[in-house]
Amino acid sequence: MKIEKDRVVRFHYTVSEVGQPPLESSKDRGEPLAILVGHGNIIPGLEKALDGREAGESFGVDVPAAEAYGERREGLSQRVPKKHFGAQKLAPGQQVVLNTNFGPRAVTVEKVGMSVVDVDLNHPMAGKDLHFDIEIVEVREAQPVEIEH
Repeated sequence: MKIEKDRVVRFHYTVSEVGQPPLESSKDRGEPLAILVGHGNIIPGLEKALDGREAGESFGVDVPAAEAYGERREGLSQRVPKKHFGAQKLAPGQQVVLNTNFGPRAVTVEKVGMSVVDVDLNHPMAGKDLHFDIEIVEVREAQPVEIEH
């Protein structure tokens, strides 16, 4: 069965910056990632690379920044009251998850003050060309209830 819109795909992935060591792998967690295809659940370049493939296939693909997490945008800094980070120790360059009105968001700490923290709202992988190694575990039709969600 080929991967196409409204099919569920389970796959293992390892992601790295092009030419760099791996940043993360689903194999570290033991479980493959499961997604519903055609609904914007993963970065566009990876969804495009999965299209038409079948269970059992393994392949590598380079995804340019524009089709991954987008280019870095200047001026996406924000000053946040320190209390929003709870008791965690903060240091410049550290990546933390901040709960926003739009849900959790990965941010990078730029500067830590007495009562405020300056953070960069760009996705930590913005502006980076990524390489994925993919191993497709399963492809199946989605249930109607899965498509509704």
